[in-house]
Amino acid sequence: MARGSDNTSNQIVVPQAKNAMEQFKYEVTSELGIQTPNDGYWRTMTTRDTGAIGGHMVRKMIEMAERSLAGRGGTLR
Repeated sequence: MARGSDNTSNQIVVPQAKNAMEQFKYEVTSELGIQTPNDGYWRTMTTRDTGAIGGHMVRKMIEMAERSLAGRGGTLR
């Protein structure tokens, strides 16, 4: 089995965020114009598409973190 294919490397750190992250994935997919799998099985998608989705999610999360830090003086708490 390939590393990461058992989904253990993609565990949600904050379990309460699971639903929000799932919704976020669909929002990003829509923004990028990528067709979501009808059956909900993401592993049938191309690596290029899933990489684009993940990369865009990370960029947006970094932007949100930067805005949050800028709004409170740039300190981590």
